[in-house]
Amino acid sequence: MTAAPRVGIFGGTFNPIHLGHLRAAEQVTETLALERMVFVPCAQPPHKPESADDPIAPAAERLAWVRAATADNPRFEVDPLEVERDGPSYSVETLRALAARTGKQPPVFTIGHDAFVEVGTWREPEALFTLAHFAVIARPPVAEGTLADWLPKCVRDDVAVADDGLSARHRRAGTWIRLLEIRALDVSASDIRARLRGGRSVRYLVPEAVIDSVQGSGVYAQR
Repeated sequence: MTAAPRVGIFGGTFNPIHLGHLRAAEQVTETLALERMVFVPCAQPPHKPESADDPIAPAAERLAWVRAATADNPRFEVDPLEVERDGPSYSVETLRALAARTGKQPPVFTIGHDAFVEVGTWREPEALFTLAHFAVIARPPVAEGTLADWLPKCVRDDVAVADDGLSARHRRAGTWIRLLEIRALDVSASDIRARLRGGRSVRYLVPEAVIDSVQGSGVYAQR
């Protein structure tokens, strides 16, 4: 591997942000010796259609929650570019914009294993792997297979996977992919939304800095 890139990108709906997000970002930042991790809340997630029974909070509120939740960590930043951009939040457009800011060294796109296996359905998946390094995070034990199995078919010829299946490198762009096993907290946004709908506590699951705002918004209340 080459010298560690300095900037990580952590995108997501953050509906709402929770301690699992923060702990995962902290572990990736530490493991890869990143200078900073930039949270990028999406405005309109193309792969997460909203339903009346399980709504997505307004983008402005989710952005405010992420800002409040990350404010006390000097290595965490928040970028509003997807919220400020019209239309669906396509990662390839975001990475192009952020890569232009980070200069010669591509950013590290932090993505969960479950999302990584679906990257082939995203817009311009071939371009994604040339614009950024990928840190694929998974809780141990990792699901069966290797990076070679999880790569989209459209990029498999472009990427050389290491013998251990835990890392890979793009043959032309020089960008890399690494599988990172992390001890993430067993917290999910869907469980938090279900708890709020049922009137149950989410204390110690949602950051203290935003819990009152999340509950007070009424977005996830029973309908």
